[in-house]
Amino acid sequence: MTRPSGRALDQMRTISIERNVSMHPEGSCLIKCGNTHVLCTASVESRVPPWMRGKGTGWVTAEYGMLPRSTSSRMRRESTAGKMSGRTQEISRLIGRSLRAVVDMDALGEQMINLDCDVIQADGGTRCASITGAWVALNDALKWMQERDMIGDNVLKGHVAAVSCGLYKGNAVLDLDYPEDSNAEADTNFIMTDTGGIVEIQGTAEADPFSEDQFYEMMTLAKKGVKELVEAQKGASS
Repeated sequence: MTRPSGRALDQMRTISIERNVSMHPEGSCLIKCGNTHVLCTASVESRVPPWMRGKGTGWVTAEYGMLPRSTSSRMRRESTAGKMSGRTQEISRLIGRSLRAVVDMDALGEQMINLDCDVIQADGGTRCASITGAWVALNDALKWMQERDMIGDNVLKGHVAAVSCGLYKGNAVLDLDYPEDSNAEADTNFIMTDTGGIVEIQGTAEADPFSEDQFYEMMTLAKKGVKELVEAQKGASS
């Protein structure tokens, strides 16, 4: 079976992470996973949401969005539509959950970090690229805080990254691009830490249900992909 991109079944797209791409945020990066490009920024605020005040713990939250011409045809800005789509809300919450899994909120104190993930160009896997890039922006924001004695050095507990896997023409494949994603028999997203911990798994059969053996095939591929993504994070963050 030949993938549309010509990649091997277990081959990731080319990964590129460029740090410090924006002058104002405390942390920023541009992540490119093949033709999917996402700008991730981290903004530090000396406050927490009202419902957390006085508890002595911090908060990490996220917002996700796609630029109007990030896809093949122009989409309307959600701000002009007057409301955020269900998909956008779901992905924003996913990114926030994923990053909170590797942050010690008590060590962060009553401070908040806002992560903004803006899709510049979409070719599948935008939520996964957003999570992986957001970690780099978050890491830099925490370093910025350490340099100013706002936190100690024990806030970040590890890496987190995300990758998609799926069943395409009956085969388990790693890191789906749009031609595969739009024709896959099953689509899964794996969010995992550098130590192999599972933060979240999202899986959907698009037609017939997939088997447990097929699930574990995809999970094995995901572990390989996350390992490569963590190495890319380390390379960008060193």
